[in-house]
Amino acid sequence: MNPFKSSIYWRLLIWFCVANLLVLFLGSFLTQRFIEYTTAVEINWTALAQDANQNYESGGAPALASWVAQQRHEGVDATLYEKGQALSPVRLPSSIQQSLPGWFDAGRDILLQPRPGLYLSVQQVVGSDGHVRYLVALSRTHTRLRPQTRAKILLGVQLTLSLLFIGLVGWWVARSVARPVEALRDATRRMAAGELSTRVGRQGGMAHDELAQLAQDFDAMAERIEALVVHDRGVLQDLSHELRSPLARLHLILDLAQRSRDAAEADAYFDQAELEIVRLDRMTGEMLALSRLEGSIPGMSCEKLDLVELVRGCVEQAGLEAQARHIELRLTSPSTPVIVSGSASLLERALDNLIGNAIKFSAEGGDVEVLVHVADGIAEISVRDRGPGVPEVELESLFRPFFRGSNAVRADGHGLGLAIVQRVVKIHGGELRASNRDGGGLDVRLRLPLAAADARV
Repeated sequence: MNPFKSSIYWRLLIWFCVANLLVLFLGSFLTQRFIEYTTAVEINWTALAQDANQNYESGGAPALASWVAQQRHEGVDATLYEKGQALSPVRLPSSIQQSLPGWFDAGRDILLQPRPGLYLSVQQVVGSDGHVRYLVALSRTHTRLRPQTRAKILLGVQLTLSLLFIGLVGWWVARSVARPVEALRDATRRMAAGELSTRVGRQGGMAHDELAQLAQDFDAMAERIEALVVHDRGVLQDLSHELRSPLARLHLILDLAQRSRDAAEADAYFDQAELEIVRLDRMTGEMLALSRLEGSIPGMSCEKLDLVELVRGCVEQAGLEAQARHIELRLTSPSTPVIVSGSASLLERALDNLIGNAIKFSAEGGDVEVLVHVADGIAEISVRDRGPGVPEVELESLFRPFFRGSNAVRADGHGLGLAIVQRVVKIHGGELRASNRDGGGLDVRLRLPLAAADARV
């Protein structure tokens, strides 16, 4: 996975950049305030002026230059003026240079702050020779602090803030990562212990990142596993219940066959036993098919199909069964192809069940209609019979596994055919409806979406 596409990577990068910027600006601010308000040694401007004058009188201009260099090293730009002239070069802003004559003429000490973070002092001092001189000094702080000391304080403050902010950001990131990981770990343990209803859910503060997506995937997996396990348990319960009766009949038939007086009588019982075995095999196959469909196990590969051709083939296959019962089987379909996307084998199985169900419940000499038409981007197959129909209160239960309506007691079956049809339609994104026809009979409508490139009205 490319780390640059990871939201966790970008979240970490952004927060550490924010922390560094905070350290930079807040460190400089706090250092300046620390120097301003916590350094106890304030500059004594008067003593500084006397010290400068003493050095000048004892050693002249060279001694004064040495003193100026020492003060500059300690963070103060200062020199002596006599008769308006600097006795040692000093760097002063032009605005201050222009104001110096007026300040000298005033004949008094001055302490100004021309702008924030800059202090200016003009101090009058009288030498032992009676000459009046003026100390002109500039300092970035109101305290005597060497630049090296100031740099060390700044470094110390920034280092402390860096550790503090990095610790806080690291704690927050570790907490935001550890919480969903711990939730996933706990959910995994509970699910392994058999608590299939376990879900991670959305933890408080969980971001929309890979961990949140992992939690969602886990919940989807857990929900799927729970549904499959519940379904399999239901299938086993239903199958065990439904197998009980035919197995009991088979046991009775075989017992009667053993007690038969001759081979002819035993053969009749064996024929009945064979019929029961065929019924058991058919019911088991239908149950397994239903289980695979409900579990989405068949590995369905979608392809574009002509629904008209598919229905026509199913009608032709059901023709022999319809002829055997003297039932007229009619197909009405468009002359143009109706293209849907899905599995041909599954759709064919569903259509076989629908048509076979209609034939089974139709009286001899009746008719079954199969209609195919398209409306509003939906392909609809309608299978209509003239059988006994279904009571209105039972229509909603018609597609439930093992459900057999009150009108179906005289027909052979296990109540699985329509349940299989519904599962096939569901995995194809369609819907299945049943309604009673006027005059008797059932109308089952199978609706499927047309393939994207073929949708039309």
